[in-house]
Amino acid sequence: MTNYLEFEKPLAEIEGKAEELRAMARDNEEMDIEKEAAALDQKAADLLQDLYKDLTPWRKCLVARHPDRPHCQDYIEALFDEYTPLAGDRNFADDHAVMGGLARLGDRSVVVIGHEKGNSTKTRIERNFGMARPEGYRKAIRLMDLAHRFGLPVITLVDTPGAYPGKGAEERGQSEAIARSTQKCLEIGVPLVSVIIGEGGSGGAIAFATANRVAMLEHSIYSVISPEGCASILWKDAEKMREAAEALRLTAQDLTKLGVCDRIIDEPAGGAQRDAKTAIENVGIALGEMIDDLSKMDGAELIKDRRTKYLELGSKGLAA
Repeated sequence: MTNYLEFEKPLAEIEGKAEELRAMARDNEEMDIEKEAAALDQKAADLLQDLYKDLTPWRKCLVARHPDRPHCQDYIEALFDEYTPLAGDRNFADDHAVMGGLARLGDRSVVVIGHEKGNSTKTRIERNFGMARPEGYRKAIRLMDLAHRFGLPVITLVDTPGAYPGKGAEERGQSEAIARSTQKCLEIGVPLVSVIIGEGGSGGAIAFATANRVAMLEHSIYSVISPEGCASILWKDAEKMREAAEALRLTAQDLTKLGVCDRIIDEPAGGAQRDAKTAIENVGIALGEMIDDLSKMDGAELIKDRRTKYLELGSKGLAA
């Protein structure tokens, strides 16, 4: 069953009518509805192109959060061979919001780390909706240390509303864990590539994405705060999220102009949720190319490249 977003309602009506015609034909073999159904299919395809041709920032937020978008686990299962998960931070617990382990991307051994939101009520609760606790970031630090020791490239897949803000997380040093993870990203002498596959929210995202190369899926978002949170602070009204989304410059297109995003990865028509296989393949191609490019540098060059990238952030601007 297709989950339609608010702005996709006209599309839902057309696709629903086409499906009704086909259901009637299945019940009555004498009915010939293919011509009418094909016309509706074409109308739906044209409307889909129009809807996604120039999405507003707020609509991109909705697409980035779509429950049917492929998540970290989907990318790992499709792109990586011999994935061996490594659990726990060797201090407190294993955080199920963060996946990580050793794997092979093509013929190259890598360490892969990512946020996992879950895809059902049960798994979303188990994964804490992709909001990592301190032990999740400490697990990521442990895996990055391992990658540095054995000279393995690190790939991070970012998809989180932000770090978990609960009482227990704060008691166990949430902000310190995020800062240490960000620091570790800057220190390791191996290629570090990050892809924003959905939401990149606040410090919870940058703790994984302080990378040599940051790529974003076409309809993903990356920002210091959610539009709703920003609207609540600036206007004392969460309903102003559309205006906040515009002001935050959180789209891949704006962030490329600002120098935050290095590469935009194309999504299929209608977003990654409509054709997960193609979206995942596009990410796999981008990962291979970025790692090949970075593999030409030695450890010192990689660290310098990464530090220079972040020191220069803010030197580019956008017209208001």
